[in-house]
Amino acid sequence: QVQLVESGGGLVQAGGSLRLSCAASGRTFSTYAMGWFRQAPGKEREFVATISRSGGTTYYADFVKGRFTIARDNAKNTVYLQMNSLKPEDTAVYYCAAKYLGAGRSWVPDYWGQGTQVTVSS
Repeated sequence: QVQLVESGGGLVQAGGSLRLSCAASGRTFSTYAMGWFRQAPGKEREFVATISRSGGTTYYADFVKGRFTIARDNAKNTVYLQMNSLKPEDTAVYYCAAKYLGAGRSWVPDYWGQGTQVTVSS
């Protein structure tokens, strides 16, 4: 069982930055591929970014490429999402997710965090 706890959301003006963090419980963090997804009001949850178990490979949705960066620190059991040049359309609840022995760009998570709200004002 893995528990994921996100933090770092909030209200920011367009063009601003936020850094989300996701702390994972357990001693086997490095066996999980990690990712960030988001869900805006009235829309389905969508893929934002994923990172391989070692942190050596990252994948991004086209709408965040060049603006967001996903990273992980396996010693701290934490994955991050640095979000720059934020736009009002980035407003959503952002969820951290984990996939045991996950690989590649897209996978169905085994675990979800509770989500953190990001609101970008125009």
